[in-house]
Amino acid sequence: MVNASKPAARLIKLSAVLFAVGLWFSLFASPVAAETTNGELPFSISGTVSDSGTPLGGVKLSVTGETMTAPASVLTSADGTWLVGVPEKNADYVINLDVSSLPAGSSIVDDPDTVLVESEKVNVRVGPGGRVALNFFLGEVERNTTSFFDQLVARLINGLNFGLMLALAAIGLSLIYGTTGISNFAHAEMVTFGAISSLILVGIGLPLWLALIGAVVLSALFGWGMDSVLWAPLRRRNTGLVQLMIVSIGLSLAVRYTYQLFIGGNTEQLPGADTPKLQLFGSVSLSWIDVASMILSISLIAVFAWWLLRTRIGKATRAISDNPSLAAASGINVDAVVRVVWIVGSALAGFSGILWAYFRPGIRWDMGGQILLLMFAAVTLGGLGTAWGALAGSIIVGLLVETSTLFIPSDLKYVGALVILIVILLFRPQGILGRKERIG
Repeated sequence: MVNASKPAARLIKLSAVLFAVGLWFSLFASPVAAETTNGELPFSISGTVSDSGTPLGGVKLSVTGETMTAPASVLTSADGTWLVGVPEKNADYVINLDVSSLPAGSSIVDDPDTVLVESEKVNVRVGPGGRVALNFFLGEVERNTTSFFDQLVARLINGLNFGLMLALAAIGLSLIYGTTGISNFAHAEMVTFGAISSLILVGIGLPLWLALIGAVVLSALFGWGMDSVLWAPLRRRNTGLVQLMIVSIGLSLAVRYTYQLFIGGNTEQLPGADTPKLQLFGSVSLSWIDVASMILSISLIAVFAWWLLRTRIGKATRAISDNPSLAAASGINVDAVVRVVWIVGSALAGFSGILWAYFRPGIRWDMGGQILLLMFAAVTLGGLGTAWGALAGSIIVGLLVETSTLFIPSDLKYVGALVILIVILLFRPQGILGRKERIG
């Protein structure tokens, strides 16, 4: 009778954790988004309206298309952003900006670089990704051409920034795989959790720096709770790795749509997302957010390296990754170490989500899922179960993703990275830093 009640008790605990997450969002999440009339549609066109860098609110836009039964109208929010849902991707639409709704003194720019040419109407195509951004720039602008070298340098810098951000999430994913063998598809929701938590904490009045720290702490607590309620009981029952992977997929979907239920489908911005760029050389520029992101990523990776190489718990983590049975026979408390790994991995993923929100830019309920395959690609490319392999793989993937847009459409840049992954694994299946293992 007692044994029969244990699964029910665990189910109740898991439900309690998910309920706590939902309650957290329902109590504190109240983001303000641009007004839309059909934002519930599966695909979207979004953008901003600004005059000489100043956002314009209350500007009316309408969208028409062959796949739409009626025009959709939208007013820009106070920060100049707007979003309209559309029913089909791989389809053409017409965006019409109502000139009469512009503030006095604002005028449309005739500049091909701004997409808006000679008219308030713009033709736009929603590609395979299902989303497209269209910015309306009003006022006087300067036309600039960028050399190939400057574009390459800018994309290399962006690729390094993206790779370092991706590494924070991939290292946690690799550690969890190395110590438990779980391919955790729900790791993407840990990334999203960090970003959404920071947005909520800023929304309730906390300073940005304190909100970011609080979001990382909450991410660590979320990882601890999920391991305590779900993963640890499954490990004690010796659940197979395939079953654990399926559980992680189901958990990912449940948590992801819980996010959507409570925060909606719009994109929200953290403070500083529109920070002006700092000119480096030529046409290469970075914002202070980009610089801070790279510095913080490198610093956090350095602290993690010290923890993994110098501390007792870090050495125990490496021992378990190499041989869990031998580590347990040596007196290492495997469950306690795995619990710490979940906490550290979740904290790193949460912080990665914050950086991802600035890099995109914007926070969405499915933002973690957008880089989930890239995380797995980085871990596999670097070598399964190795933190250093995840770091190397992430930087390679980041550079490939960003520089590939010089030669292929931006909609295909993630696909290009996955193709490179497949090619490399054909010649080195164990990954860059992985070890060959004999099976059978």
